[in-house]
Amino acid sequence: MIRALTFGLFCFVSVAAQAATEVDGVRLWRAPDHTRLVFDLSGPAEHKLFTLSGPHRVVIDVEDTNLGAQLDELQLEDTPIERLRHGRHNKKDLRVVLDLKQQVKPRSFALRRHEQLPDRLVIDLYDQVRSEEKTLQQVSRERDIVIAIDAGHGGEDPGALGPGGLREKDVVLAISKALHKSIGQKRGFSAKLVRTGDYYIPLRERVKKGRQLRADLFVSIHADAFHNKNARGAGVYAVSSRGATSETARFLAQRENESDLIGGAGSLSLGDKDDTLAGVLLDLSMTATMNASLDIGASVLGAIGGFTHLHKKRVEQANFSVLRSPDVPSILVETGFITNPQEARRLRDPNFQRRLAEKLSEGIVAHFTARPPAGSWLSANRDKVDRRHTIARGETLSSIAARYNVSVGSLKEANGIDSTVIRVGQTLAIPSG
Repeated sequence: MIRALTFGLFCFVSVAAQAATEVDGVRLWRAPDHTRLVFDLSGPAEHKLFTLSGPHRVVIDVEDTNLGAQLDELQLEDTPIERLRHGRHNKKDLRVVLDLKQQVKPRSFALRRHEQLPDRLVIDLYDQVRSEEKTLQQVSRERDIVIAIDAGHGGEDPGALGPGGLREKDVVLAISKALHKSIGQKRGFSAKLVRTGDYYIPLRERVKKGRQLRADLFVSIHADAFHNKNARGAGVYAVSSRGATSETARFLAQRENESDLIGGAGSLSLGDKDDTLAGVLLDLSMTATMNASLDIGASVLGAIGGFTHLHKKRVEQANFSVLRSPDVPSILVETGFITNPQEARRLRDPNFQRRLAEKLSEGIVAHFTARPPAGSWLSANRDKVDRRHTIARGETLSSIAARYNVSVGSLKEANGIDSTVIRVGQTLAIPSG
C-alpha cells in the first residue's frame, strides 16, 4: 500500500513538473516613445512586475515557468536596457531582471493565444520625458493643413501575408513614407507619420495620435487579404453608422480590428473620450466628420482609379476601429490585395509604391485645395495656388468640376474647351471656386 502511494505521488510530481510553462522565444521592439519586450509562452502564466532603484531595474516574476530561449542574443542598442539577467525565484518561478540605463515607466500585460500566435507576456518600457520638453506649439493664423498618415500593423503584427513572405506591415510603411514625402512637398501641407518604424501601435492610440496632431485628415494605409485569392483592386473606406456596405468590407473590418489581439494593446484605458465609442459606431456629433471623410475618400478614389484597378468604384463604409475619431475626418485605403499573386508583385515594387503614393497625395491635395479649412494658408492664398488636374480613365468634365467644387462652364472657359470631349492624360487648369 505504501509503495503504491509513493508511486502515485511520484507520478503527480512528474506531471506537475511537465506542466510548467516554457518561454519559447523572446523579442524586442523599439518605438519612438517606448521599448517592447515580448515573451512567447507555451501556455498562460501569471506574472508580477516591480521596479527597483539604485541602480534602476525592472523585475519580472513569471509563475511556474522555465526559460527555454536565449536572452543574450537581443539587440539592446537604442533601448533603455543595459542587460538582461535571469534566475529562479521560489524554486519554480522564472525571474527576469532588466538592468536599465535610465529610469522608465513599465507596463505589462498578457495576451492569450490567437490563431497561429502563442500566449505572450508583453513588457512595455515607456521613456521618461521631462516636462520642460513638452511645449505647446503655437498655431499660426495661416497654418498648414495637417495630414496624419497611419501605416497599419507593425512589430508583433505583420498584417496580411502574401507570396514569398511579403508582409503587409512592410509594404504599407513604404507607401506611407512615400506619401509623407509627396504631401510634404506641397505648399500649405504638413504630413505626419503615425508609425515611423517596425513597431506596433494599438488602434485607439493611432486615433488618439491623429487627434493630438489636430489633423485635418487621418489616412490609414493597408494592403489586406481575402479568402478569395482572385479578389483584387484598391479601395477606400470610411466609417459607417449603419454597418458595412459589402461582404468584403465587413470581412476586412473584422480582420483589421483583430490587430490589437495580435500586436498587443493590453487592457489599459486611455482615459480619452474615444473610449465611450467602444460600443457605439457613431453619434450625432460625428455626422459632419463622416460626410467629410466620404468627400475626401471620393477624391482619393478618383485619383488612384486612373492608375490602378479599383475593387469598388465608390467609397465603402465599415466599422474599422481606427476610423472612429469623432472630430477628425478619417479614411482607410486598401492599396490592393496582398493575397492576389499579381497584385502582390506590384505591391512589392518600390516604383509602384511611389507612384501610388503620388496618386494618393494628388487626391488628398485636390480635396483640400477645393475646400481649404478656415485659417489655413491654403484658404488665405486660394488665388495664388496653381491648381492643375491630369485626366484619368473614366473621368468626365462634370465629375472633375464636382471634385474641385467649380462649374463645368468655368472649367471649360479656363482651358479653352468648346465641347465636353476630353482625353486621358490631358492636364486641365482648375479655376478658383
